[in-house]
This record gives sequence, structure tokens and C-alpha cells, in this order.
Amino acid sequence: MSILLSLQGAIGQGILWGIMALGIYLTFRILDIADLSVDGSFATGGAVCAVALIAGIHPIIAILLATLSGFLAGFITGFLHTKCKMPAILAGILTQLALYSINLRIMGKSNIPLLQSSTLFKDFAKLIPLTSQWITICIGIFFSLIVVIGIYWFLGTEFGSCLRATGNNENMVRANGVNTDTMKLFGLMLSNGLVAMSGALVTQQQSVADVKMGTGAIVIGLASIVIGEVIFGKKAGFKLRLTSIIIGSIIYRMIVAIVLQMGLNTDDLKLLTAFIVAVALTVPVIVNKRKRLSMYKKLTGKELQNHA
Repeated sequence: MSILLSLQGAIGQGILWGIMALGIYLTFRILDIADLSVDGSFATGGAVCAVALIAGIHPIIAILLATLSGFLAGFITGFLHTKCKMPAILAGILTQLALYSINLRIMGKSNIPLLQSSTLFKDFAKLIPLTSQWITICIGIFFSLIVVIGIYWFLGTEFGSCLRATGNNENMVRANGVNTDTMKLFGLMLSNGLVAMSGALVTQQQSVADVKMGTGAIVIGLASIVIGEVIFGKKAGFKLRLTSIIIGSIIYRMIVAIVLQMGLNTDDLKLLTAFIVAVALTVPVIVNKRKRLSMYKKLTGKELQNHA
């Protein structure tokens, strides 16, 4: 029973963190940029949301404010990368470093409990008598659907197509008169906005905001993306690819929940995450090598038969 409850909770957590993974997907796969500022923007979303809730602001408005704070964090990274001509990795690291102090300034302390404050999850529980796990799943699915549909629609527009093309071939897009710096800046803002939204939802679900809550978010997001790609393949349709990221996040959380139930020390979670990502990245390479080797053997066998 405890395993089933932990898995149910893992599904809800996976959906909420999956929104963060979708934000990372925009920079990592669409723009081909390694944005390390998401560790900070995730905590920024949680910090802004917590302060807004304590001030009596409606939980939905608090999530919107958190998302806007993520846009600002992404703007800082994008400005350093496009205008100051810093490498994307360095710009992300500097933004992440700065956001740690900014988050402390926003909260006034290292963590803010929300046990006495109204949250979206508490309000939903008053309306519909469901367990906390099911409430998390329902709210997570609702926001995930909005984000997936929004990303799918946006990337199908002319502006979104230019954004995708910038990640594929920046020189070609620039030759066609598109300002690639603007594309990168907007992509980083949108990505960090989604990451901050996820941080706000996780904060409301856990009823606490912590300045270190975003530590390792980039690795968790990459794990979700890679697991989804391993299961569904990189050649899947775009709708399925976006959905696979949420499913990958759920699978990652379920693996963590099962391993913790088996007695793993929580201090080893980062090591487990690194191992999962390493395995997920290695499996496709091994599978492709075996496929190429099998095709080579078949072609070699046919050539020998023809020669005979």
C-alpha cells in the first residue's frame, strides 16, 4: 500500500515537474542552447509565488506573477548571451548565481512555509473531496495540457517557425533577414517562464518555498527529456514528443519513489539522477550501433552470396 501511495504521489510530482522539463526542452532541443539558469528561475518562481500568497493574492494570480518573474530571469540570460556576447553556458551560470541572492531578497529568508496560506491545491480540496495525490494529478494535468497545447500552437506560427529554424541553422535564418538574437532572447524568456511556473506549482503543492528548491532542476529536466525520447524515439510527431517529456518526468519520479521505498538514502538522489541520465543517453547509442552492425552483416552476407 505504501508503494502504491508513493507511486501515486510520484505521478503528480512528475506532471508538475514535467512543465519545467518542457521549458528546458525549448532551449535544449529547439534552440540548441544549454541554459543553466533554470536552477535559479525555478526557485524564483517558487519565491515570488510564496510571497504573493502570503500577501493575500489569489493563487492563480500568484502563478502568473511567478511566470513573469521567470520571463525576467530568461531576459537576463538572453541579454548576457545576445547583447554582451557571452557564451550561453556562462550567461546561464551568472544568472543562476545572481538569482540565488535575488531569491533570498524576495523571500527575506531561506524558506517560507505556506501552511496558513491559501493555495490552489487547498482550494481545490475544499470544492472536491479527493486525496491530495489525486488533486495534484488533476491540477497538474490541467496546467500541462495548457502548456503543451500552447507550445504546439506557438511553434506552428511564423514567429515560432523562425524560433525553431534558429536552433536548426542560425546562419540560414539570419541570411533570410531574421534577427536571431531576438529569437534566442524570446526563447530563453519563454523557457524560464515555464520553469518558474513549474516552481510556483510545486511550491503551492508542497506548501513551502525554499531558496535551494531548484538545485539540480536542469539535470532532472534533461532526465525527463531523454527518458521520453528513449521510449518514444526522436522521430515521433511533435505532439507526441511534447507529451513524451511529461511521461518521461513521471517515469523518472516513479523510479525515484521505488528506489526510495527500497531504502535508498536521500543523500544519494543526485547520484541516482546522474546515473539515470547517463543510462538513458547510452542506451540509444548501443541500440544504433547494434542496428548498424546487423545491417552491415546482412549486406556483407548478400555480397558474398552474389560473388559465389
